[in-house]
Amino acid sequence: MADKNTANIGFEKQIWDAACVLWGHIPAAEYRNVIIGLIFLRYISTAFDKKYKQLVAEGDGFEDDRDAYLEDNVFFVPAEARWEKIAAAAHKPEIGTAIDEAMRAIEADNKKLKNVLPKNYASPDLDKSVLGDVVDLFTNMDMGETEGNRDVLGRTYEYCIAQFAAKEGKGGGEFYTPSSVLNTLVAVLKPYSNCRVYDPCCGSGGMFVQSAKFIQAHSNNRDAISIYGQEANSDTWKMAIMNLTIRGLDADLGSYHADTFTNDLHPTLKADFILANPPFNYKPWGQEKLKDDVRWKYGLPPASNANFAWIQHMIHHLAPNGKIGLVLANGALSSQSGGEGEIRKKIIEDDLVEGIIAMPTQLFYNVTIPVTLWFITKGKKQKGKIVFIDARKMGHMVDRKHRDFSDEDIQKLAETFEAFQNGILKDEKGFCAVASLQDIEKQDYILTPGRYVGIEEQEDDGEPFEEKMTRLTSELSELFEKSHELEGEIRKNLGAIGYEI
Repeated sequence: MADKNTANIGFEKQIWDAACVLWGHIPAAEYRNVIIGLIFLRYISTAFDKKYKQLVAEGDGFEDDRDAYLEDNVFFVPAEARWEKIAAAAHKPEIGTAIDEAMRAIEADNKKLKNVLPKNYASPDLDKSVLGDVVDLFTNMDMGETEGNRDVLGRTYEYCIAQFAAKEGKGGGEFYTPSSVLNTLVAVLKPYSNCRVYDPCCGSGGMFVQSAKFIQAHSNNRDAISIYGQEANSDTWKMAIMNLTIRGLDADLGSYHADTFTNDLHPTLKADFILANPPFNYKPWGQEKLKDDVRWKYGLPPASNANFAWIQHMIHHLAPNGKIGLVLANGALSSQSGGEGEIRKKIIEDDLVEGIIAMPTQLFYNVTIPVTLWFITKGKKQKGKIVFIDARKMGHMVDRKHRDFSDEDIQKLAETFEAFQNGILKDEKGFCAVASLQDIEKQDYILTPGRYVGIEEQEDDGEPFEEKMTRLTSELSELFEKSHELEGEIRKNLGAIGYEI
């Protein structure tokens, strides 16, 4: 996992605070595109400038050679799109036009970015004085000369996406999956080099970024990953392409945005790892057009809920010995409606479900409900068994509304899962348990972890039961008596000012 420290977080917040100068001057939906575009432009220019100066210092005349940049995964920025030109125009009336022209120059130079970058900076609705102030703030920011520059701005990008999700409420969650969820999925799955990673509802591409980070941390070769994805929302699809470009990651996200169910852009793909956070309980999803689709091996999913359409779509695209990690609303664990119970039963009987992790509430920006992580594996090591982990009490509150996992929390979950795979995990009441398919059959194929892990054992305080009950009932009686006294006082005070209850 990428290291996090106060300096980096402060840097991220600097960019967010700079972005907030725009807040209130343009509509929120346009604001997101404006600031994301500036972050993209600032980063690629900074990375390019650093490499440019290095090549000039070497004196071999390669500073204008595109290949000299590409071999180091540095994005080549055409002259008219470099930040120095943007900075020079910050307080000129044509600043918006200068940025739009920079975006067009980049798109003209990179076919994959055609019609992807925002080009609304010249809009009369965007106050050019305010835009110039924001450009100044970005210009004066110390990007540093550290080796981790790419990670710094990449994390900044993710930080801003998280803030957008918080600001926009429910709508924001469509493109951002919290890092606690991302990191847990990747830490459990452990994607390796020379693998194919797929996300059929990829949002802003966070699953790919985290997978690449994990591979680089363990093999020092983050390029040894083939990325495939798809996204139905046009703006979100564009964000994913920019996000991956910032990271220097090549990906096949299709040549356009498209619905995964009705227009599968990767029909023949068999992926080694599939990571996804599908829209919860999504409907309508086009079932009436897909009733005879080859993907529904375990049964036709109901039109009212796409949960088991997503699961079966992913299983269909899974390579032999491939692994899936996905996020689902808790209802998928136990629902019997619309044939979901029968589909879940068949998937379990096919011995594909490897593990279930129940997550705590308040991890997401758009919903407060708890979610579950499903791990589905072809050729799993522990045949006929499923591990259940109850992580609902884990994590810490970062503010009044949002919870996060520490690195230690994520490591504990990953190690617990690995111990199960190695056949050495011991059941721990209230936290983890290994169940056989026969055990699950007895529970009507319901996968709710609480049914298997039980309740955490409470430490015996040594007080005899009868004495404890006598004490507790006495304390409760005193509380009731006090309650009646307070009720009388309230009635008396209300009566004194002319109100009777």
